[in-house]
Amino acid sequence: MEVRDATIENELGLFARPATFFIQKANEFKSTVWVDFKSKRVNAKSLLGVLSLAVGKGDTIKIVAEGPDEKEAVESIVKIIDNYFADYEQKEEDSNETS
Repeated sequence: MEVRDATIENELGLFARPATFFIQKANEFKSTVWVDFKSKRVNAKSLLGVLSLAVGKGDTIKIVAEGPDEKEAVESIVKIIDNYFADYEQKEEDSNETS
């Protein structure tokens, strides 16, 4: 089991587009991934679950993964959080420009 804390620093918190990017990243892995926040645990691959946590800017969440690629899952998810979801925002803009 791989566990790591991450602080949400982007303006929107873990809502709307950032939450969508978050679950897209979690779904790239075979491991089971959870998000712990304020004594609640939800499936990190569930948009409704993640949104239900109401994680705002400055809140710290715990990313927990268990499975064959647990280390990579946690590292990748923490990386997009640490980068303020910028990589995904850029990919979204690039795909809109080519459409």
